[in-house]
Amino acid sequence: MRLGRFFMVAYLLSILAAVGAVALTALVFRKVKRAGEDRDPSGPSAAHAGAMLSAMFLLVFAIAIIVPWTTTDAARLNTHTESQAAVDAYWAADGLPGTAPQDVRRALRDYVTFVVRDEWPLMAEGRMDPVGAARVDELRGRVTDLPVSGDQQEGAKDAVLGHLSELSTARAQRTADAAATPPEGLLILTVLTGALVVVFPFLAGARPKGLAMLPLVATAALLGFGTYLTWDISRAFAGPLAVGPQAFQGALQEFARIGGGM
Repeated sequence: MRLGRFFMVAYLLSILAAVGAVALTALVFRKVKRAGEDRDPSGPSAAHAGAMLSAMFLLVFAIAIIVPWTTTDAARLNTHTESQAAVDAYWAADGLPGTAPQDVRRALRDYVTFVVRDEWPLMAEGRMDPVGAARVDELRGRVTDLPVSGDQQEGAKDAVLGHLSELSTARAQRTADAAATPPEGLLILTVLTGALVVVFPFLAGARPKGLAMLPLVATAALLGFGTYLTWDISRAFAGPLAVGPQAFQGALQEFARIGGGM
């Protein structure tokens, strides 16, 4: 939080420094009086400022789109990693002694069902249910304490523990993905620069009327939609790009195919 505030103050100071540099430059050239006034809305000052403002908006907008898109893609791949680890553990449990295969497989089915049914809706809000982590830890503890004899059972136990470790690591990454949002202030900067792009012609002195207003209205509508889109996709498990539980649903189908189904 303190680091975010530090960067926000740094951003504000950089903006003030840039504004101060422009004001100082304008004052110096006014004193020199080597150039005439530029009040034309299509003059070099307005054209230069408009181009730079548009470039700034496009840069911020691209970051606001690319960051969530990249996070969502990584989160989708991670769900496949986690679900595959559960399937691999399900397979490896077959070599455990006694009733352990049935117990481990039942626990894995319950965990994956819990993720799909109970935990996924919470992830759209950026939260995770601590019960899921507790279930994984409990299962790992039970397998760790499981007495085995012979190389085959020992190998099966190590394999199950290895896959559960992968599952736990992937779950931790899913927790981070669910809470991930774009950098602080990025959405605000997107809204601010988008609004400035829309009103800039009026600030530059232009007074369009009639059909000349249509391009501005269309631009404002598109910028508004784009800005809303950056907010709507800010979370990996919510919005139009939301990662769904298909990987875990596929794992449940794989459990059933292996033979330990519901």
